[in-house]
Amino acid sequence: MMKTGITRQTLGKILIVEDNEDHLALTVEALEDAGVGNPIRTAGTLGEARAYLLEQADDLPCVVLLDVRLPDGSGMDLLREIRQHALLRVLPVVVLTSSDNTPDIRRAYQLGANSYLVKPISFEDFHRKVGQAGLYWALLNEPYGLVAEDRSSDTGGYRVHV
Repeated sequence: MMKTGITRQTLGKILIVEDNEDHLALTVEALEDAGVGNPIRTAGTLGEARAYLLEQADDLPCVVLLDVRLPDGSGMDLLREIRQHALLRVLPVVVLTSSDNTPDIRRAYQLGANSYLVKPISFEDFHRKVGQAGLYWALLNEPYGLVAEDRSSDTGGYRVHV
């Protein structure tokens, strides 16, 4: 895959919440091959993800890639907790799961998912989809923290993008 020349001065971390070692390895490979150079942190359980996010509340990842089916519960529970937490609620969460079940998709968006991606069965499709999502969320999307810190008297403290 062609590498991009897109960079940020400070690359935010990506948190991948995935218990399947094969899926985790494919996800990391797809991100790296797409040119996403952000530091990657991983959690294999809800408990590990919760602990990481609470410890990093002052330095949040730029995006969380969240599986739904985890050994100690549903990723939907973590999504709900993130959206209810005062410091974490602005964190972009992309549900990355094998479930194409319409109720799962609906529930994820109702709980505040920023995106819902179904893991394709083919390696090539998985690689392409995850790479493109990673480029968008890790490099192209303007993180809330950068916008909130850019004070301007004209906009009440926030940068306006037109």
